[in-house]
Amino acid sequence: MSPFPEPGEAEAVNLGTPTVPRPAATVVLMRDSADGGTLEVLLLRRSAESKFMPNVWVFPGGSLDAEDGEGEEGLRACARRELAEEAGVELHPEAEIVTLSRWVTPEVVQTRFDTWFFLAQAPHGASVQPDGYEMTAAMWINPAAAVEQSEREELAIVFPTLRQLEALAHHPHSQAALDAALADRAAATPILPKVIGDLEEWRVVLPDDPDYPAG
Repeated sequence: MSPFPEPGEAEAVNLGTPTVPRPAATVVLMRDSADGGTLEVLLLRRSAESKFMPNVWVFPGGSLDAEDGEGEEGLRACARRELAEEAGVELHPEAEIVTLSRWVTPEVVQTRFDTWFFLAQAPHGASVQPDGYEMTAAMWINPAAAVEQSEREELAIVFPTLRQLEALAHHPHSQAALDAALADRAAATPILPKVIGDLEEWRVVLPDDPDYPAG
């Protein structure tokens, strides 16, 4: 049985004029495991009561608030704030936060986000405490293991989160992941997945796929 619950009401299909995506930020918090130093990332499980992606495992994140500021620095502030609110983890003011990628929700989805994914090292000895409202559970997991569990339908992980995990899966430790992100000049280029097919049979395609719709 698939681990995916029924979509939330905010995930309704929109076949009319696409809604404008809201700026958002999420942080992929990393650490190296104590039993050999392999890379682990923090995943949180969204509440079953959520209107958007209920019961799905995600990285901490959310919409940009006016108090966060503007531009990339505002988005980094948003990522810090959401990490503290949802997971109870405070990043040091001078902690490095590196752009990993930028994804825009497909136009066919009613609620859309322009989400910046950032990488950050977890503070030493950080204790994760889900807020119990938006997030109800937490786990540290190796990215490759998370991908495998998703493929076996043991974890509910949505497409953009899964793609970040796939990108991180070949890195042996957190510093290697940070170095790769720092070297990626296209990290801030927005990626807009599109959904092709119909309501009965559909799939997600990316700009580099041969059947990605033009225009």
